[in-house]
This record gives sequence, structure tokens and C-alpha cells, in this order.
Amino acid sequence: MKQIINGMKYWGQLLFLPIYWLSFLFPRNKKIWLFGSTFGRRFADNPRYLYLYVSQHSGRSSVQLQETISAWKKQGAGFEEDENCRDIRPIWISHNKQIVEFLKGNGYEAYYYHSLKGIWYCLRGKIYFFDNYSKDISFWLSGGAVKVNLWHGVGNKCINYDNKHDKVRHPRNAWEKFKYFPRRLSDEKPSHYILTTSPMMSEIFARAFQVPMEHVIEAGYPRNDILLEETDAGQSFIQNLYLPAEQTLMKEIEKWKREGKKILGYLPTFRPSEEKFFDVCNLETFNAYLQKHEMQLVCKLHPKSACKEVFEKVIYSNVYVAPPDVDVNSFLGKIDLLIADYSSVYSDYMLLDRPIVAFHYDYEEYVRDTRDAYFEWNEYMPEVKAYTQAELEKAIERALQQDEMLEKRRAFRSKIYKDIDGRACGRMTKKFAG
Repeated sequence: MKQIINGMKYWGQLLFLPIYWLSFLFPRNKKIWLFGSTFGRRFADNPRYLYLYVSQHSGRSSVQLQETISAWKKQGAGFEEDENCRDIRPIWISHNKQIVEFLKGNGYEAYYYHSLKGIWYCLRGKIYFFDNYSKDISFWLSGGAVKVNLWHGVGNKCINYDNKHDKVRHPRNAWEKFKYFPRRLSDEKPSHYILTTSPMMSEIFARAFQVPMEHVIEAGYPRNDILLEETDAGQSFIQNLYLPAEQTLMKEIEKWKREGKKILGYLPTFRPSEEKFFDVCNLETFNAYLQKHEMQLVCKLHPKSACKEVFEKVIYSNVYVAPPDVDVNSFLGKIDLLIADYSSVYSDYMLLDRPIVAFHYDYEEYVRDTRDAYFEWNEYMPEVKAYTQAELEKAIERALQQDEMLEKRRAFRSKIYKDIDGRACGRMTKKFAG
């Protein structure tokens, strides 16, 4: 029955096509900027941090938010105002009412996408900022808007049209071409803008998203601005706003830091072979290893993870499993060592110049069945490799003693990132505020 209902919803969305055509008739206000993330379900990633930045620097911010900013300044946060944000009205659109209420409760402007105000501003906003597709906000009401895809990672995995395993963009037969038509209808278009981080990544993204180079914006990732504050003492261009689950995690991190523990992060991407993790790693014995060496492991799985249900049942003293909707960049800067797999979070973490261990227990299955890569994995990820739990434990100790791969990592990092200055949000607002 559930499959039938989901099928009806999937094909039934085509009934909204007349609404999409009509949405082109509405005059749009270039000062109204709309933001959304992860199909409207989360407050996360690049849209989150650009939204916070514009909201905090905008002269239209609420009295409550202005008072908060004044408090930050008095605390010596070094908060610098961005005049390009003046008169911009940033609005978060969400399919999650709890996110809307949370943002409103903290002085930010946000609306549920099916509310009257949500519908109104989806029709009036001139610029849509999202990290997957315009449906993160509202595709059916987006006619005539300028659409800016901030995306959600610069890594080694082939994406979109470059991903030969993507059946939506590479249907293998007439049935798949018909089946995925609604998806292709509302996904990225050549008219969209795409955000990248360097000349090399611009060439890759232009091809992967099939957009002209003049629609590629080389400004850096807003989510990295908040991360780079961890390495840029005294500078603060944006203040984070933590969701309740993130607040809980931050309190735990502060406690672990006071106890003198090293904090490890394991933030894997999703793939079918991820289930092999439990064939390779025994969390009970690994927890004992963490206790012995005064370490704390923070696991944050992808929302689509094949291991999600098993990890949700994990209860170990030195293993903390963060809810899937927690934003990675809310805590990534607090991690002392990253246990990396194939996730683009590796590219973010390399900005911090901290030790990394590559845990590739399913390497053969991954490269064969899941994704092709843009670069040789050893070139992109020149880290100590581990394929078993015993190798992982030794690699962690080795990396914490000396980060042997720092210079090799920096060499490839310079190809992925043109600017490492924490000012991506400023460049983005300057681009679109004119």
C-alpha cells in the first residue's frame, strides 16, 4: 500500500505543471532571497551558512536578532558587517515545521512551504539558494527565479552526468527514461548557477551539471567559513545557530575536551557495501580501545546510510552516534582526527591541517559497484590506509603522533580550493546583491 501511495505522489506531481507555468507570471523581488536544503527536510550545509550570514548582516534583521548580534560584538567576537547584505531579505523555506518554528524562535524569518506566506514568498523571491535541487525550496513555484545550486561537496566521487551509475541522467532503456522523467523535469537545468571552489573544480562541475562556464561561480563554500573560524583566531564573519541536537552534541564535546580526550570523527558516505563495516569492525572491542587511549568517537551517518538502524541501537561509553540530521559543519571543527572513507567531508576537513586516516575496508566493492572517481584515490587522499580494525587502531595512533601526510594533503588541497580565507559568504553576497 505504501508503494502505491508513493507512486501516486510521484506521478501526481505532474498535475502541478500548470502551476509552474503560471509562476512565471509573478513579478519577483530581487531583494528577496530564498534558502532551502536537502529536499526541504533539513537546516544544513551551504544554504544554512549563507542564510545565517545574510540574515546577520542584513539591515532588515529582526529586533531579536539585532540584539543577539550586539551581544556578540560586546563579547569581542570581531563581527564585521557586510554592506552588500543591506536591504536583502533572506527567508528560509522548509518542509519541516519544527525547523520553521526553531528559526522563528531565534529571530530569523522562515516559513513552511505549504503555508500562505511560504507560497507567497516562493512566488515573489527572485533568488533561490539550495544544495540539491530547487525542490529544496519549491520547484513548482520557481518559474522566473534565478536558481543557484550551492551543492553539498567537492570530492572525488563522480557526480550527476559524470556518474555512469546514475539512472536518472543515464537511463539504460525506454522504461527508465520514462520512469525518471518527473525527476529530470525538476532537477538541475543549464540555466542554473553552480557554486565551486577552484578552477579545476569549475571545469568538473560545468561538465557534471551541464552548465556553461559563465554560470559557474568560483567563490568557495559558505559552510567552510564556519569551519575556518577554528583556524582564524579573532575573525568572525558568521555566528552559528545550533539546532537542539547540535547543542547537545556541543555540550558533550566541551565535556570531552575538559577531560582531555582526543575526539575522532567517522562520517561515512552511503553505499551498499557500507554494511560490510560490521564484518570488519567490532564496536565493543573498539570502544575498549578508545577507553584505553582516552579517545571519543563521534559517528554521524548519511541520512541514506545502510547502517542507520544498527548504529541507532549502539550504546557504548566512548562512541557517540549523532542524529542523521545534525549538520556536519556544526561540529567538524572540533574533531582532532578524521576517519575518512569516500565522503567529500574529507575535502572540508583537509582545510584544518589535522591528521586523517583512510578507512577503506570496502575499497574493491566501492570502486567496482558504486562510483567512478575523478582522480586516483592515492592522489586525492594521500593518507595512511587501514582495511581492518587492527590496522585502523594502529593508523590512528600513528597519525596522532605525527601527521606524516600533511604536505601531500596540502598539495592536492591547493587544487581543490582557490581561496582559504573564510570569506565565501561575502563573495556570494557581492555576486548577487547587485
